[in-house]
Amino acid sequence: MRALFFVSLGLVVYTYVGYPLVLWVLTLLRSHDVRPRPIEPSVSVVIAARNEADKIRRKIEHTLALDYPRERLEILVASDASDDGTDDIVNEFAGRGVRLVRAPQRKGKEHAQGLALAAAGGEIVVFTDAATLLEAPALRTLMRNFADPSIGAVSTEDQLVDAAGNPTGEGLYVRYEMWVRRLESRFHSLVGLSGSCFAIRKALCSSWPSTLASDFMSALHVARGGYRAITEPAARGRFVAVGSSQAEMRRKTRTFLRGITVLMANADLMNPLRHGRFAFQLASHKLLRFAAPLLLVVALGTSALAWNDRLLQVLFGGQVAFYALGVVGGRLPALHGNALVRTVHFFTMVQCAMLMAWGRYALGHQQTTWEPSKRSETAPAAPPAH
Repeated sequence: MRALFFVSLGLVVYTYVGYPLVLWVLTLLRSHDVRPRPIEPSVSVVIAARNEADKIRRKIEHTLALDYPRERLEILVASDASDDGTDDIVNEFAGRGVRLVRAPQRKGKEHAQGLALAAAGGEIVVFTDAATLLEAPALRTLMRNFADPSIGAVSTEDQLVDAAGNPTGEGLYVRYEMWVRRLESRFHSLVGLSGSCFAIRKALCSSWPSTLASDFMSALHVARGGYRAITEPAARGRFVAVGSSQAEMRRKTRTFLRGITVLMANADLMNPLRHGRFAFQLASHKLLRFAAPLLLVVALGTSALAWNDRLLQVLFGGQVAFYALGVVGGRLPALHGNALVRTVHFFTMVQCAMLMAWGRYALGHQQTTWEPSKRSETAPAAPPAH
């Protein structure tokens, strides 16, 4: 029991703490630097939208105001059969070089993106969401990395804020993820891109599964093609946190189900004999991360059953107290201001969402249709200036 407990818990600690520390040490010994330089390839910006009438005008205006030559930029809005007036708003911008690509039936985000991809003429395709606002130099910053022929995709970095523009509790986790991505970029390649905004060579998008998460699949396409995917810290995508824990729980369950489905469909990439460093990264970051709640259940169960082991009894009590703090802390507004409580609550919620995602995956469920999370608007902000 003791061995099983410590192995299970140790793997969880490894994926959250040990893996980034291993990357940090390895990058001190040898890092793979990028050779960026200013370039201006033709760019197609694909904005995925499903009933985004409250956000799409602001998103298009910000995109049109980005610092990039207009003759080298096209904007396509991939509408997943929106029925709330989104398409009418997009058509208002037709005279300014914005095209609507509408899916006649609702078949999911990736299906709509695929239709836009087929119509795109740029060498580089930038996929982004209606809720994500980019800073003025973001496109130029992303494109300079493609001057390095080894780079196949570049991800922006996420910046999560509340409705007033301030960092949120979940923002700590987002900052942690961005730190891991920087380490992965220096070590070899990202194993996942920011769904809110990423750029990829169009030549690597010849295979575009319409039912698999595009941000995760694109990183895998890059690896299969022999390229690297990296993060660009200077290009930030700013979006607003989901308003309630319940809504965030539902969103994360959908996201994890999509991620698990992609990973299981591409399990061959975890073969270290064929894919070397990328296999190590994919297993450490994705496989063990998705397995973490299952491992935590094993740890909880083995310590609960070890009645004759004093150490495991104490550790069982510690686990129960930890999860109780996570559950209770999320329900008591008076505790929301405590950073430790917010962190424990968020961690507990994430593990529960992954457990639910595994249950749905085991039952054969797939998350193909798409309902963007309803996020509050940020504090008023002017479009980026040239």
